[in-house]
Amino acid sequence: MKVIFRVDASLEMGTGHVMRCLTLAQALKDREIDVAFICRHHPGNLINKIKEDGFRVYELAFLVNKKVTNDKLFHAAWLGATQQQDADNCIEILGITEVDWLIVDHYALDKRWHSQLRRIAKKIMVIDDLADRVFDCDILLNQNLDSNKKIYQNKISKNCQLLLGCKYALLRPEFSKLRGEALKKRDGTKAIRNVLVSIGGVDNNNITQNILKNLNNKLNVVVVLGQNSPHNQMIQDYANNRYIKVIVGAKNMAELMLNADLAIGAGGATSWERCCLALPTILYVIAKNQKEVAQSLESVGAVKIAEDLKNDLSWILQDLDAWKDMSDIASMISDGLGVDRVVKYILE
Repeated sequence: MKVIFRVDASLEMGTGHVMRCLTLAQALKDREIDVAFICRHHPGNLINKIKEDGFRVYELAFLVNKKVTNDKLFHAAWLGATQQQDADNCIEILGITEVDWLIVDHYALDKRWHSQLRRIAKKIMVIDDLADRVFDCDILLNQNLDSNKKIYQNKISKNCQLLLGCKYALLRPEFSKLRGEALKKRDGTKAIRNVLVSIGGVDNNNITQNILKNLNNKLNVVVVLGQNSPHNQMIQDYANNRYIKVIVGAKNMAELMLNADLAIGAGGATSWERCCLALPTILYVIAKNQKEVAQSLESVGAVKIAEDLKNDLSWILQDLDAWKDMSDIASMISDGLGVDRVVKYILE
């Protein structure tokens, strides 16, 4: 079996799409499936990361000043080319090679692109969060809490298999492995002391530093930064004199979340990691496409969307019952086994 992923990372779109695809790719590779990636060379890409993880990457050139502005898709500019150009590039790269599965994780690609790639792909799977376009695929995965069949009405074919909800969240296996220990730890009998701050792989607006300025020195603070985040040196300089631990490109996020009592983080894929480990979260919405997910998590009580951080912290630090309720609710949202469920559908 041969599987190709079409996914990008950049300073604008962040790293989450690539990271969740890497999780699925590793699970497929562990089952001796041939896996490769096609990625465009955007500023802030993760091509070297993908290669370091042991996967082949077919690189598409970054077309400077060629961002699409006349496409009807809201995120069309994220592609760095037209859909036709991108489809032609991918078909040229793969040549006459027919792939068993083409897995696409990109808000700037829709049915127009999918249909053209049918000539080289036996099956197409799309990973989506927005339901804002029409698709031509055999499996569509939306791992978000509020995803449902209704939002994809008239946007997929009748034969498309929908995988909807957090039970399909693509988490690395270390999260499910530490889940039991995390559930035992969150018993609500200890004061909140350890805080994990992580505002995604690319913190363009330097929200991290604003957060650190609002934390008191009685807390043990660990900050996780992405390797491509533009303000890393500034954060490290700020932290050096304040006994704040800074980690760039952490490879043990599950362990860091296990050891934390509270997270201050962004929306996106890491939301399901925190839920798996029952970690209460003060949540920052740093992109429009995170708003609905954040609101759905807050509506069930799994997170607190940040309003005034000092007040938010004061509330959660003084109310262990509220902290425990948030932990319990979060733990019921994701069990960390989603990738195995998704792989089963692909293999079948």
